[in-house]
Amino acid sequence: MKVYSRTSFPLPVEQLNAMVEWLSGFTENKGSGVTRLLYSEEWLEAQEALKRKMEEGGLDTYYDDTGNLFGRLEGTIDADSTVLTGSHIDSVVNGGKYDGAYGIIASFLAVEHLYRKYGRPSKTIEVVSLCEEEGSRFPLTFWGSGNITGVYKDKDITHIADKSGVSLKEAMNKAGFGRGIHRLPYRENIEAFIELHIEQGSVLEKSCNSLGVVTHIVGQRRYTVSIKGKSNHAGTTPMQDRHDAMTTAAELITYITAKVQKADPHLVATVGKLDATPNVPNVIAEEVSFTLDIRHYDEGMLEKVCAEIFQHFEVVSQEKKVNISFSQWTDVKPVEMDAFLQEKAIGVSTRQQLSFQKMLSGAGHDAQLFGTHCPTSLIFVPSVNGVSHSPEEYTKAEDLTQGVQMLTELLYEMAYDKGGEEK
Repeated sequence: MKVYSRTSFPLPVEQLNAMVEWLSGFTENKGSGVTRLLYSEEWLEAQEALKRKMEEGGLDTYYDDTGNLFGRLEGTIDADSTVLTGSHIDSVVNGGKYDGAYGIIASFLAVEHLYRKYGRPSKTIEVVSLCEEEGSRFPLTFWGSGNITGVYKDKDITHIADKSGVSLKEAMNKAGFGRGIHRLPYRENIEAFIELHIEQGSVLEKSCNSLGVVTHIVGQRRYTVSIKGKSNHAGTTPMQDRHDAMTTAAELITYITAKVQKADPHLVATVGKLDATPNVPNVIAEEVSFTLDIRHYDEGMLEKVCAEIFQHFEVVSQEKKVNISFSQWTDVKPVEMDAFLQEKAIGVSTRQQLSFQKMLSGAGHDAQLFGTHCPTSLIFVPSVNGVSHSPEEYTKAEDLTQGVQMLTELLYEMAYDKGGEEK
């Protein structure tokens, strides 16, 4: 049976795979995963290469002053409001080649095909390569979408620096942004944002469905917890006389894990990074800091559990005779995706005979910030074995292709006249 599709997009698998491999080549660590951090040389090279690719595809390109890259196909009837589609260009350290990058590639291929087949749309479409989402270089996340949606409009970035001491402002200026040369990032003319992304989990693969239509994205809070003790000799200091930051950190991390497991099956917490001073084998640690990432789809649950965790920290601080402090650097609220766009995505999937399911997103995405700013849709394709943020990250070519075909039809419905004439 022939699958219904007005856009009839015969996307060669080889073309899609070639673009994924091409974009993954812009990385700091050649041959072992993808490391493409905000405002790095590799990041800038990738953005510039995408800019050329967009121009070759007939799109008008521009940057905003944050470094978000846009490829614009101006509407013939409504040029002012925009249907925006894309994802983020940055990666985690030694990450996979599909996270973020697939959404940019899929959006470009879909819009390029629509332009070649139908000409300019009735309503403006823009493909966006968002400058940052991961928080891998600087202690903040969603820098790209956060500037577009106004979240960072009054953010003081003068004291934000990476682990090498390079400030966010310095790195941004060096890459050519933040100088007032490009247009301001804040936008009020986005009619809808659509993000196609790999799932980064195993729900779709286990259910044997081709697409996930996301209903909610979980809220996410990130903290840096610091324990200040006293450095001393490892052999001559009795256990009862120690002010050991390391053992205190271990106790806190164990407590967090047990607390979250008991609280709610949808609640997750991760301690992903730990630093110790002086970090030598025969000296009691004087200072230890670790990150805490905690997520849930209900803001009330997040508030309750975080409050209980930090109340416990105060008790431990007095018992262990160490100083425990924490600072929050991410507070992203749970967001519901637009119901109308969910139904449009389901309608397209049904007509194209693609199996789908409604689902939650346990990972944070740029759609989370857009979801409080404009109607937003987040759509997943399966991840093999649920692996992501790893060189082993992989999605089958068939699933990647079906995602592009679905996105193409969805964009057609949103930006082109019904029954539009072929170019």
